[in-house]
Amino acid sequence: MNVWVAVALGSAIGGMARYGISRLWPWVPGGWPMATMTVNVLGSFAIGLLSAVLAGRAGGAETARLFWMTGVLGGFTTYSAFALETVTLAGAGEAMRAAAYVATTVLVCLVAAFAGRALGMIITGD
Repeated sequence: MNVWVAVALGSAIGGMARYGISRLWPWVPGGWPMATMTVNVLGSFAIGLLSAVLAGRAGGAETARLFWMTGVLGGFTTYSAFALETVTLAGAGEAMRAAAYVATTVLVCLVAAFAGRALGMIITGD
């Protein structure tokens, strides 16, 4: 299977799964975003599991990795990649780098969310 097709199909599956969970467990403004937390925890678990399972495989492992990790989990959640990168850094003896990565990622994402919201409010006039 073409790797581009594998990623596209995986992304569609992951995105639909994420959408399904958000429909089953919708977030109420002011409440706890359980659907997001749930998919992030499940995605983190799954990407850790798949990285270990697929690491020792030959042949079609790259296509499988791209389908599951980049496609399905990428469509399902982007937090899984963040978690795996942090664990990988810490496991490689780079605890300070892992901590800096976490702090930087969270800070930059919060700033980006704030900036996007501010721009949206300017555009809509709210």
